[in-house]
This record gives sequence, structure tokens and C-alpha cells, in this order.
Amino acid sequence: MAKRKNEYEEVCAWCGRPGDASQQRLLIPSGDQHEFICTECVEAMHEMIADQFPKMRKKADSDFRKKMKDNVPTPHQIKEFLDQYVIGQDDAKKYLSVAVYNHYKRLMQPKDADDVDIEKSNIIIVGPTGTGKTLLAKTIARQLDVPFTIVDATVLTQAGYVGEDIESLLTRLLQAADYDVDKAQRGIVFIDEIDKIARKGDNPSITRDVSGEGVQQGLLKLLEGSIVNVPPQGGRKHPEQKMIPVDTKDILFICGGAFEGIESKIAQRMNSHVVGYATDATRNRLKDKQDYLRYVAPQDLRSYGLIPEIIGRLPILTHLTPLDRNALLKVLTEPKNAITRQYEKLFAMDGVKLTFAPEVLDFVVDKAIEYKLGARGLRSIVEAIMVDAMFDIPSMKVKEFEVTLDYAKKKFEAAHFEAASV
Repeated sequence: MAKRKNEYEEVCAWCGRPGDASQQRLLIPSGDQHEFICTECVEAMHEMIADQFPKMRKKADSDFRKKMKDNVPTPHQIKEFLDQYVIGQDDAKKYLSVAVYNHYKRLMQPKDADDVDIEKSNIIIVGPTGTGKTLLAKTIARQLDVPFTIVDATVLTQAGYVGEDIESLLTRLLQAADYDVDKAQRGIVFIDEIDKIARKGDNPSITRDVSGEGVQQGLLKLLEGSIVNVPPQGGRKHPEQKMIPVDTKDILFICGGAFEGIESKIAQRMNSHVVGYATDATRNRLKDKQDYLRYVAPQDLRSYGLIPEIIGRLPILTHLTPLDRNALLKVLTEPKNAITRQYEKLFAMDGVKLTFAPEVLDFVVDKAIEYKLGARGLRSIVEAIMVDAMFDIPSMKVKEFEVTLDYAKKKFEAAHFEAASV
């Protein structure tokens, strides 16, 4: 590093030359005003960076493709991993596994091999509450080698209104990628509660639908693939920050929603096509209303309130079926993070061996079915039963504790769960 010729002369710390206004060589001070760099060195550095950056980026892309080629899990491997944590829902797992696998292959495709460009296939998952939509997303994130984030559509509003902007989805993805834009542009975004931004009514209103159709219109550019200016810290509280351009062309979007009441839309559509002698056979085939979801189609989403433009950008449509009694019983015991295993681990940390009587599990499942709470309700029911034990046992000198049916019924009734669920 060049030094000053004397203590009164300011020189460039890189080339050692003093400032000269006649030669347009100005000195730029550092933050502490002790060191300087001249404008000629700044221009030379800029040229070096501009020359080296494309080479570095091309090498990084090449290294990424080589790494991905050796480590990409097959659809069967992805589904087998999901099976360890999520019970049932084989159709949805298959769609997700194929979509993620194809997403990896899109990232590995050479930029200039031929004229064929593999486009992304965004997914929309329809299913009742408690069937595993969010759990599928969280589980698949464990296996991925790309940035992954889960965002909630209920907080989004049209630009200029109270709430979060559409670009905040990409802000979360940037945070998951440690603000590495290249990594974020290869990521996956799961948009939960997509049904909550459905159009509020078929007829136009005198007020703007800022949290419904307005949000759908804003999502179009993200789903399709475009360069979006993203505020790194959120746009509303820090309006002075510098925006980060993010290309969404290679970002895979997975949307999920309960779409409460969409069965009536499906039934109305299917019954309208029943003519003559086929009526009885079709009614018998669809006697169970839970079967309606397997026939969900894009036109049903449009009837529910999604605009045609956003449906077209979510070409893969799959569904989650309501969990039956056997499936709910498996949810309690079989997955790696099963509910009973979680409580057993909690008690084991206090040196207590916890066991559940088999009839207790049947009781919990029956209550979840009775209140139509799905798998998410199992946790609430078990928590209501176990809260007193978790409060008392850490202060007691016991080594084992068994939850019996009488104990479960007594604690469940004392928790007034039935009154709270009405």
C-alpha cells in the first residue's frame, strides 16, 4: 500500500499518486478519512470486475449443474422420503415428487444447447384443513438443495394498501438464500392459503378487492416469470432501501388451499352433465361427498373465485383427500415425528417413560373425526389430555406414566374442549 510522501500530502492508497483536478483524478476518502483512492483506480477496478464477473458466474453455474447432476434425487426417492413423515396422499406426493425432480432438471439444462426451453410447471394443491398440505411443503424442504420458503397469502394486499406487498414473497426467499440472488433464483416458494385471495363475488363492486382479485393480478408476473425489484427488508417500513432485481423464471411456485365449499361447485358441474339413464349410476358413484375432490378441475377453481389468468399459470392441479380413521391412527404413531413420539420425547427429557394405552389412541381419533378437525386436531386433543400431566410430573419423582382411557376421558371433559369446539 502506497504511503504519503509527507504528512500533509494526500495520495491514492492503491497507486500512490496525488489528486490532480486538471487530469480529472480526484481522491475519494475512506470512512475514517485516513485513506484515499483515486477515480482512475476506481475505473480500473470497475473494468476488472466487469470482465471477470461473467466468467465467475458462468463457472458457478457450471459447478452448480455438475453438483446437481450427481445429487438429484429421483421421484421415487423423493416420495419415499415424504412417506416417512406424511401418511397417505399418494397422488399428491407423486405430483410433488415429479414437479421437484423436473425443477432440478430445468436448472441443469444447458443455456445454449438447442431451441427447446423447458418451462416450469407450477402446482396448486386442493385439500381440506388438516390433510397435510403445509406438512408436505415443510417435509420436502428438508430434502431439497435449493432455497425453500413458505409464505401465507392471507397477509398480502394490493400495492398501496395496509398489508404486505406481493414482492415480500421473494424477500422471504432471499432471506432463505442468505441474500444470494443466484441461489434465490433457483428456489421454490410454497404459497399457503391461496384460497383466501379468491375473488369475493362474481359481480363487480364499487370498492376495490385489494386482498382478493388485486393480489391475484399482482401474482401473475411472479408465477409467469419476470424480473421483479424486491425490497431486501420489506417495502413498507424501509422505502429508502435499494431494490434487488430477481428473475422469477426459474423459481417454482407451489400453492395450497383448503377451498372450503368447493365440493358444491364440483357437484354442480358434474350433475349438470348427467342426462337420461346415467343419472342413477352417477349419483351412486358420487354418493360420498368426500369423493368429489378427486374430480376437481380448473373450472371449479374459477367458479370458486380464482381468475383464469392465475389458473393458467398453475397448470398442475392435484388434491388431498380427507384422512379416514385408519390414516388418522397412523398419523398418531407411525411418522418419524408422530404426535405420540413427540410427547414421549418431552417426558423422556425429564427422565419419565410415557406410554399411551391403545384405546386412548382410538378415543383421540374418534374425537377428531367427530369435530371434523383432521390431523391438525389430533394435536389439540392430545394436548388437552396431557396438559395436567405435563404440569405436575416434572415436580414428582416418577419414572413411568401411562395414559389410560379413563384418565384421557376425565382430562378431556375437564378441558371443556367440546364447548370450545361448538
